[in-house]
Amino acid sequence: MTSTVFTEIKEELKKGITEYGHPFRFFTLGTVGLDKMARLRTVVLRDFSEEWNLSFFTDKRSKKVTHIIENPKVCILLYHPEKRIQLKIEGNAFVVKNDKKIAKYWNRIKDDAKNDYTTTLAPGSNINSLTEIEYLNEGNHFCLITIEAHKIEYLRLDKPNHIKIRYSKDDNHWKGEFLVP
Repeated sequence: MTSTVFTEIKEELKKGITEYGHPFRFFTLGTVGLDKMARLRTVVLRDFSEEWNLSFFTDKRSKKVTHIIENPKVCILLYHPEKRIQLKIEGNAFVVKNDKKIAKYWNRIKDDAKNDYTTTLAPGSNINSLTEIEYLNEGNHFCLITIEAHKIEYLRLDKPNHIKIRYSKDDNHWKGEFLVP
């Protein structure tokens, strides 16, 4: 059964990229900075590979990038309310440096959405008014982050019993084991 659930998880993550409104489209990303404080934010799932790499976009000046550089260990949380499935995925995140790969994703973004990566001030900068936000005419601060998953906890809230499975990656092989929910 653990292999069947593992396949289901993969399919749901793929749907999170391709199906508008799918609950796995948005997920919570947890990082830890040098201050040892957990930092949570919602990001958008942009890519998922068979190797269990999950990617999202951000502004390279954002705190999450700083946190990932300081400590690449991250945790993400996804929830599917209709299926009552929670996924907690742990992994190591990195900033993608491959210019061709970055350009591939940048060129897929709609022009109006590109503004998110062209503000003159960094995300989180103090401003007095929204009219102070200015945008670059040339260039951008677009960044692609990829998470290499190494542990997955699957929890299905079900009747008469909940189901919890932990998958761990060892030498590129995934092993599933049931846990007490």
